[in-house]
Amino acid sequence: MTHDMQYNVSTLSDLDIYLFKEGNHTKLYEKFGAHTMQIEGVDGVHFAVWAPNAQSVSVRGDFNDYAADRHPLKLREDDSGIWEGFIEGVEQGLTYKYHIVSRFHHIVHDKSDPFAFFSEKPSKSASRIWSVEGFEWQDEAWMKARHKCNAHDSPVSVYEMHLGSWKRKVEEENRYLTYRELAVELLAYLKQMHYTHVEFMPLTEYPYFGSWGYQVTGYFSATARFGEPQDLMYLIDVLHQNGFGVIMDWVPSHFAVDMHGLVNFDGTALYEHEDPQKGFHPEWGSYIFNYGRNEVKSFLISSAMFWLDKYHIDGIRVDAVASMLYLNYARKEGEWTPNVNGGNENLEAVAFLRKLNESLYGEFSDIMMIAEESTAWPMVTRPTSIGGLGFGFKWNMGWMHDTLKYMSFDPIHRQHHHHQLTFSLWYAFDEHFMLPLSHDEVVHMKGSLINKMPGDTNQKFANLRAMYAYMMAHPGKKLLFMGGDIAQYSEWNFEESIDWHLLEDPYHANLQKMLSDLNLLYRNERALYQHDEKHIGFEWIDDGDYQHNCISFMRKSDLPDETVYVACNFADETWENYRIGVPYDGEYVELFNSQCSEYEGWNIGNPLSLQALKEPMHGREYSVTLTLPPLGVIYLKRVL
Repeated sequence: MTHDMQYNVSTLSDLDIYLFKEGNHTKLYEKFGAHTMQIEGVDGVHFAVWAPNAQSVSVRGDFNDYAADRHPLKLREDDSGIWEGFIEGVEQGLTYKYHIVSRFHHIVHDKSDPFAFFSEKPSKSASRIWSVEGFEWQDEAWMKARHKCNAHDSPVSVYEMHLGSWKRKVEEENRYLTYRELAVELLAYLKQMHYTHVEFMPLTEYPYFGSWGYQVTGYFSATARFGEPQDLMYLIDVLHQNGFGVIMDWVPSHFAVDMHGLVNFDGTALYEHEDPQKGFHPEWGSYIFNYGRNEVKSFLISSAMFWLDKYHIDGIRVDAVASMLYLNYARKEGEWTPNVNGGNENLEAVAFLRKLNESLYGEFSDIMMIAEESTAWPMVTRPTSIGGLGFGFKWNMGWMHDTLKYMSFDPIHRQHHHHQLTFSLWYAFDEHFMLPLSHDEVVHMKGSLINKMPGDTNQKFANLRAMYAYMMAHPGKKLLFMGGDIAQYSEWNFEESIDWHLLEDPYHANLQKMLSDLNLLYRNERALYQHDEKHIGFEWIDDGDYQHNCISFMRKSDLPDETVYVACNFADETWENYRIGVPYDGEYVELFNSQCSEYEGWNIGNPLSLQALKEPMHGREYSVTLTLPPLGVIYLKRVL
C-alpha cells in the first residue's frame, strides 16, 4: 500500500478561514484534524493543523514507520497558519503525530492532534485516525422532548460520577467498567435511584489518571480508557432511550503541561497566553488559554459544540469559571496586572464565556450550560443581552459551604449558627441555581459527607438524612456525587470502587432507599421544582426559631393545592405540640419523614392526619400542631 501525498485538496473554504481568523467558527472539527475521505477514487486521510510559527509540519504514523520526513504537509498561502495535506491509503485506527519544527530556535516537537477524535490509551499519547460518523442513534424521542427535562421549571436531580472508580471488577485485576458495561449497570442504578440526569467528570482525553480528567490534552477525543468513541455514543444513546439526561464536565479554564499536548505547540505560546500572569496557573500547575486570540476561541467553542453535536450531550458543566473571570485568581499582590479599566476582571475571558453560551444555545436551545462559579460575580445566569454571562445554571457554592458548616456543629451549638441555615434564601433567586454536593467536598482530607456529621452512628445517619431532605426541598436543582447516596465512610478514592459492600448494612441500604424515594417524590411534586428560581415558589413559614434549631417553609407551584409544607428540626430533641401557621383549613398528611423507621429512623412523627385549626400563627389564619422528630425533616401536604 502506498502512502503518497497529494496537495490539490482542502477541506477548508475561504469562509472557513475567515470565520476561523475572526473567532466565529464554531465547528472546526468538521475541517481540522484527520478526516477519512476519497479523492478521485482514492481512499485516504486529509490532515489539517494550525501551526503558524512552524517552519515545517509532517505526519508521522504507523503508515510510514513514524518517519519524520516522508509526509510533509503544505502551508496554506492565506496567512491562516494552517498546514494540510492528503495521504492515500491511510486507514481507520492507525496512530499518528504531527512532527513540528519551529521557526524559532528550530524547536522540534512531536504533537498529538488537537482535533483528534480518538487517541491511544494513556500512558501512550499518539492520536488515532477515527471517524465519529456512522453511529445509528436511537434517541430521537428523547432529543425531541429533552427541552422539557432541561428546563428551569423541570425536576433536575443529577448523579455526579467518575467513570473510572464507580464500580471496579475486583476479580479482574480491579479494572474499571467499559462504556458498554456502564450502559447496563449504570442504567440499572439510575433507574433504581430515580435520578433525572447523570454528570460525567471529564471524558476528554487526559494523560494522568490522578487528575480525574481535569488536565486535558484531547478536547475532541473521548478517553480511550473505557472504549472507543462509538462505545461512549452507545452509553449515551441507551441512557437517552431510558429518559436520562447526560451532562459532561468540560475544562476550558486550563490545560495539561504534557509536551505531546497543546503547550508550546509550534514552538511558541499558541494556545496558552504568552504572559505567565495570564497564561500559567500557579495553583494547578497548568497552562491557561489565551482567550483574546480568535483562533483559540474558535477551538474551544468548537470543542463544546462537538460534544453536543456528535455525542448528543444534554448539558455542559464548565469547570472553574471563577479562575477564568478574575486576573488575580490564586495570585498574590504583584503577581497579576489589572485590566485596562484598573479592575481584576479578565475581560477577554468574560467575552469568551458570553460568546460560548451564545453560540451553544444558538445551535441547541434545549441544552443546559452550567457554571461552576464560586464567587458573587453578578448575572452568571442572565442573558448576555443585558450584561449577563449567559449560562443556564450556576452551582450554588454558598449554600453548600453554609449547609455543610451548619451540619458539622453539634446540635447544642447550632442555635448560634442559625443564619447559616437561612442566609441562602436571601440570594436563592438571584440566579438559576443548582445545589451541589460534589466530588470536591469528599476529597483532600475534607472527609466524607457522613463523617462531616456530628454524633454517634445513629445521629450521624439522622443528620445526613435530614440534610438530604432539606436539600431536596430547598429551591434549586440537585446534584450529589457518587458514594454520598450510600453514606460512604471513606473519602472518594479515584483508584478504588465505591464501597458498595456497605449496602449489606441496613443503615446504608435504607439511607439509599430514602434518597431513591426522595428523588421520586421530588419528580412527582411540582411544587418542589416548578418555580425553583422565582420568589413565588418559596415562602417562609418561620425562619427565626433558632432556639429550637427549626425552620419551616412552603414550596409552591402555580396550583395552591400542590403546595408542600416543610418542617426541619436540626435539634437532637423531639418537639411535641410544635405549631406552624398554614394558609388553609382542612387536613394535612405527612408525605415524607426522614426519621421514618423504613430509613432506620427513630419512628417519630405524625402517622395520622393533622387538622388545621383556626388559630392564627406566623401571620396565617390557620395552624397545625405536629410532632417534629429530632434531627428530622418532614414534608406535609393538604388533603383535598
